[in-house]
Amino acid sequence: MAEDRVVRKFDSDARDLKGYAYAGATARLSSRIANARITKVVLGAVTISGRKVIDVGCGDGTYTIELLQGSPRDILGIDPAASAIERARESSAGRTGIRFAVASVYDLASLGETFDVAVVRGVLHHLDRASDAVAEIARVAREIVVVEPNGCNPALKVIERVSSYHREHGEKSYPPGRLDRWFETAGGRVSGRWFIGLVPMFCPDWMATFLKLVEPGVERAPIVRRIMCAQYIQRVEVQGKR
Repeated sequence: MAEDRVVRKFDSDARDLKGYAYAGATARLSSRIANARITKVVLGAVTISGRKVIDVGCGDGTYTIELLQGSPRDILGIDPAASAIERARESSAGRTGIRFAVASVYDLASLGETFDVAVVRGVLHHLDRASDAVAEIARVAREIVVVEPNGCNPALKVIERVSSYHREHGEKSYPPGRLDRWFETAGGRVSGRWFIGLVPMFCPDWMATFLKLVEPGVERAPIVRRIMCAQYIQRVEVQGKR
């Protein structure tokens, strides 16, 4: 299965690079700028203060730890890559209210827990059975915040084909409407949508700096942002769960 190869690739990244290429202190400027924008919108998209949170596909834990800024009651980060979870535990040592476990997005029920909020950041586009993962996430969480590459962006579709990094990591962005339908089929109601970001994860510093300057204008332009923004974020409320 292609997905198994992707998990092994992320596992080797965490082991060999001591984290992921786009995260942590060694990440290039473009990755830091792009991810800071994502984190800001995620923290503004849903209330996590005092709530129980699961970070699905948490990777090396960099962005799980950032969720502590929202003062959750408890955070569980899960990922199938064991080396990534090991790295996450090392990075979060000494912090309270945060824990990590090796687990599959397809079997969240095995955790024996339910959650007020699920954060699903950059996960679905790596999966072979994304709609099945969506259904499983909706089973265990009341609210869901999803971050995915914007599948309406034509430049991104080209990058997915020509970039060795994207191919090795099984990246295949989806149209936002398809993500909406998956969650609606799973019993969710999409209650918020954002097209954000103009800075690619991997680009020269000069380009990242320039694109960050024009990013606010692009995000404000309804038609332009749908085509040019790098990320699509949605907030989903799962029906029947209060």
